[in-house]
Amino acid sequence: MKQLKGYQKKYLRGLAHRLKPYVFIGQKGLTDSLLKSVSEALEKHELVKIKFLDFKETDTKKELTAEIEKITKCELVGIIGHMAIFYKQHKNPENRLLILPEKKKDSEEPKV
Repeated sequence: MKQLKGYQKKYLRGLAHRLKPYVFIGQKGLTDSLLKSVSEALEKHELVKIKFLDFKETDTKKELTAEIEKITKCELVGIIGHMAIFYKQHKNPENRLLILPEKKKDSEEPKV
């Protein structure tokens, strides 16, 4: 999967706004079953919200999200409050649920 561009992440954050979290990270942190749940949710939905219940510190959340990205081979779209949004494009093009914009809209060009 190619690295997401800023406007693609913005698009995905907008889509994720209406989603409820699929996975909750509690006091046990990253366990094998939690990582399996994240992988399964990404495989099924492509875009997943994860809620931090116990790890409220910014540095800890960054470490955990980096570990999730590395293990599940997905990409962090953003962290908003105690929610992290991850995206992983489905391997089979016929099963993809989300189509990312390829070009930035003209209306999103910086204004002078």
